Amino acid sequence: MHNIQDIIEARDFILSKTDQSPKVGLILGSGLGNLADEIENPTSIPYSEIPHFAKSSAIGHANELVIGTLNGKTVAAMKGRFHYYEGFSLDEVTFPVRVMKALGIENLIVTNACGAVNTSFAPGDLMLITDHINLVASNPLIGPNNDELGTRFPDLSEVYSKELRNIALEVAKKQNISLQQGVYAWWSGPTYETPAEVRMIRTLGADAVGMSTVPEAIVAKHGNMKILGISCLTNMACGILDQPLNHEEVIEVAGQVNTKFVGLIKGLLEAM
Repeated sequence: MHNIQDIIEARDFILSKTDQSPKVGLILGSGLGNLADEIENPTSIPYSEIPHFAKSSAIGHANELVIGTLNGKTVAAMKGRFHYYEGFSLDEVTFPVRVMKALGIENLIVTNACGAVNTSFAPGDLMLITDHINLVASNPLIGPNNDELGTRFPDLSEVYSKELRNIALEVAKKQNISLQQGVYAWWSGPTYETPAEVRMIRTLGADAVGMSTVPEAIVAKHGNMKILGISCLTNMACGILDQPLNHEEVIEVAGQVNTKFVGLIKGLLEAM
């Protein structure tokens, strides 16, 4: 379990590499990392150099922290994230969020590529996360609680900030982007869901399903951060269309949506 000393060591190492003070955190999902290429005056720090950061190997993830300016806001962007399915503990998966908080970041934008469960959605849509369902039977806050980091029993009645969602909807309207809204279900992976599991997930009330985001959002909320979640719906979840799923397709569709996605995030930063 990481302690406050580990968080401080990671924070101080990052601050030794840059004189910028990021105000917004970005976690960029599969195929969405090239938003980080738009960051001006960037300082890129490989995760492997940051004390106590895990080492990710997921395809479509570059594994570096990029700090710089994006549309007038100083940001810290995680180009690639850690996943539970890679064998990391949830403590390792969420450690970067603790470090972002220690850097002074109050607003966190979490993105992912995932499957659409709601049949009125289509691949290539962007979805604002309104709420989530944790289907993994674990939680990143299990274990001793450090009251300096957050309360023992956090309230999750509004994980994804209504205020930030409203800003996103305004920006999308201005940019003529149709933005879906829905509930994201967290599935451990690395297997895609079976058709029966997707039927269950739909019955439970989810609109999309993916293998990330929820642990980071829980820890960010524990740290009293404002969170905005955006999913890029790259495929219809298993069993909706009679076709197999593959990761290459996920990366490809995420890449195609990129211009829309980058425009939305930039507009958001300007409006925040």
